[in-house]
Amino acid sequence: MAESAVTHLLDKLAQFFENEVWFLTGAREEALSVRGELERIRAFLRVADSLEESDMEVQVWVKQLINIAYDMEDALDEFSLVLRHDHGVGFTGLINRMSCCIKNLKARYRVTSEIQSIHSRVKGICDGHRRLRHKFRWAQQDPSSTSTDNTWMDNRGNALLLDKTGLVGIEQPKNELIGQLLDGVHRREVISVLGMGGLGKTTLVKQVFEDPSVKKHFAVYAWITLSRPSEIEELLKDMLDQIVRVMRKPVPPGANAMNSDWLKMIINDQLQRRRYLIVLDDAWYRDKWDAVMHALPNNDHGSRVIITTRNADLASTSCKEFNGLVKNMEPLNPEQSWKLFCQRTFQKNSCPSHLEEICEYILGKCDGLPFAIMAISGVLAAKDKQRIDEWDALRCNLRAEIDGNNRLKNLKRVLSLSFSDLPYYLKSCFLHLSVFPEGHLIERRRLTRLWVAEGFVERREGKTLDEVAKEYFSELLNRSLVQVAETTTDRRVRLCRIHDFQREIITSKSSDQSFATITKEQTDMWPNKVRRLSLHNSLQAAQQNRSLSRLRSLYMFGVDRGFIDFVLGCDIKLLNVLDMQATPLSRFPVQVVDCYYLRYLNLRHTEVKTIPTSIGRLQNLETLDLKYTNVTRLPVEIFKLQKLQHLLVYRYANISYLCYKYGFKALTEIGALQSLQKLCYIEANDERNDILMRELGKLTQLSRLGILKLRKEDGRALCSSIEKLTNLCALSVASVEDDEILDLQHLTSPPQLLQRIYLRGRLKMIPNWLATLDSLVKLLLRMSRLKDDPLALLQSLPNLIHLELLQVFEGKTLCFKSKGFRKLRILGLDNFDGLRSVEVEEGAMPCLEKLIIQRCKLLEKLPSGIEYLTKLRVLEFFDMPDQLVKEVYATRA
Repeated sequence: MAESAVTHLLDKLAQFFENEVWFLTGAREEALSVRGELERIRAFLRVADSLEESDMEVQVWVKQLINIAYDMEDALDEFSLVLRHDHGVGFTGLINRMSCCIKNLKARYRVTSEIQSIHSRVKGICDGHRRLRHKFRWAQQDPSSTSTDNTWMDNRGNALLLDKTGLVGIEQPKNELIGQLLDGVHRREVISVLGMGGLGKTTLVKQVFEDPSVKKHFAVYAWITLSRPSEIEELLKDMLDQIVRVMRKPVPPGANAMNSDWLKMIINDQLQRRRYLIVLDDAWYRDKWDAVMHALPNNDHGSRVIITTRNADLASTSCKEFNGLVKNMEPLNPEQSWKLFCQRTFQKNSCPSHLEEICEYILGKCDGLPFAIMAISGVLAAKDKQRIDEWDALRCNLRAEIDGNNRLKNLKRVLSLSFSDLPYYLKSCFLHLSVFPEGHLIERRRLTRLWVAEGFVERREGKTLDEVAKEYFSELLNRSLVQVAETTTDRRVRLCRIHDFQREIITSKSSDQSFATITKEQTDMWPNKVRRLSLHNSLQAAQQNRSLSRLRSLYMFGVDRGFIDFVLGCDIKLLNVLDMQATPLSRFPVQVVDCYYLRYLNLRHTEVKTIPTSIGRLQNLETLDLKYTNVTRLPVEIFKLQKLQHLLVYRYANISYLCYKYGFKALTEIGALQSLQKLCYIEANDERNDILMRELGKLTQLSRLGILKLRKEDGRALCSSIEKLTNLCALSVASVEDDEILDLQHLTSPPQLLQRIYLRGRLKMIPNWLATLDSLVKLLLRMSRLKDDPLALLQSLPNLIHLELLQVFEGKTLCFKSKGFRKLRILGLDNFDGLRSVEVEEGAMPCLEKLIIQRCKLLEKLPSGIEYLTKLRVLEFFDMPDQLVKEVYATRA
């Protein structure tokens, strides 16, 4: 965390010294000194971050350093605000300048004093650094010592010694895994057991490893724990010892003195003619796997390697290299969780009725995580079953129990290991998840935009910050720290969540490191220097004495209008992020236009109707989210927002089977916003559309574009502009009326990154350029009313996953040809008025999983050849002829 805060400050200092340092009189040397000292300290911060979990002295030093970085950043930004003050023009401007002159002198003096004070504090930090240098150097020489500890290894040993009679929910996955070991191909295979810490991966694999049928099947077997703080040579020697012990042979002479290359050769030779099973438990890093894999021969004797890991990248990579499969470890279901909980808490007796509600709540927090259930059960088993108050106290103060109860320290350590192993740039991103309420499903796109606005995302050559943020998210996903809650039909993550216990831990860390303050109880108070504030409730008036002058990010969940007015009435001039999604807001919060540094403004799902002209003052704004508001127009002052990247202004309305979109009236000079990456949805029914269409071609950074109410005569100009948008990934175009022709044939060189296309309106024919889009994964066509079968042109699209056709074809027969739509998983056919038959040839749509047919009134039979769709799992019919419904039921019977 310290490395992230200091790096962010040094970036800001670099900009400051480039542009504004000459205006800083009296503290210029101090600012330069602070910069120099922090640059020298930064080299040790990664080690300090890894040590702070176990070393209180380092923890205090890191916290002091973080606070200094925050204070220095605030001082620089306050000084910059003074320099940027707008006095106006004319006589009024003259009076304002005279008035502000005195204020500016006071402000400059205050900032100068603050920087001088920070300089003195940095000297103290440097003294502390000199005292701690020996610890940092020792940790650098032995980095493995900072990532694990003896207690953690003891816990892994406990997992290996668990009696199988006390295990719950393990028989089915155990039998499946044994089957994969004993059956199947003769070539060597890898099975990666993947999941977050505490799911029981080691316990499961140990039960399999010790099974008599497994021991009988394999001539040689060994168990290696890769997370141990040991060198590669030590791991290989351990493996060799186990192998020769099973073979009842002596260790080859001189093995103890051999380097890793020789040890690999010997192990490879010993295993070459034998069927072996090697378990690599708790694999975290690629280097250890790389070292071990070359010792394991592919001998075509049915040998197997099992890896347990939290790292999805390592799991998938090892399976690709060695052939094999990834087995995702699932949490216990509610019934299994309750059985394990009662078994451990009440010694296999049933739960007393007066404790059921409390126990169900606590068990819900465990969310099927066996290690969490066992840890919390150990605490509860020691409590008096008649003292409901003791049980309820634990329910209400679970975070404090995790931090302070010795019985739960191991749980915290297990779940904290993944956080401690994160690179510094991901720690801020993961801690940031604590600002969302318990059980909240988090929108992935909202999250990554927030990370960019918060300043967590570092630039990488050739990529936008948004793209880097998506990579950060994937890293957290691959490390099993974030769970997928919902995906789109083309397999993008739409919603995510974190485990409740994981959330309790990062909330505690977030508070300890002054990263964020979460208030959800009436008695909760925020500190005077609060930096990020997440309000989960409307709080008491006592908060009115608390300062928000250092606040950088404000999140609101479940607050009332009166409390919103109070918070926005505070001094929040340094605010970077304001997220008011789904708050009871009916008017645009005009107070925010004074927040010069505001980068992110989310008013989604509010009743805001108009945007004031003063929004032009938010010149650092990057995201303006007005989705699901009542805004239909934007002022021309929006063009002053030259850093704006995401402009989202639209809402949906469902009428019968149809979904209608409403956007905002397009501003003709939209090309002025050349930083835009996402623009949705502009309504283009204007007399000056020819200018608007040309302006769109200037937005060369666009990755997503949505246009509504397009007229036929504007199609050619739009095609010309789209050809210039080489970064475009998603395109949505709807005609002004459903019967208006979309004239999109003129696109000769479409953006090759296009993945998703939505077209609503009449088409003379399917645009030929669609067939050239190898990246296209999702295509939705509505109201096309084509005379010719559209499938002929679309069937060769190599990566199309989702195809939805609504009133697209006026013919009688749709034919899906053999070898067409090779990757299609979802197909929807809706409102084909003349359709009488659907034919599926053998070999067509081999991956289809879901088929939906609705409102095809003349279609009285199931698609012929439907039996060829061997992967079909979902078949849905809505508003179809009775004859077809009867056939469906007859087929099921």
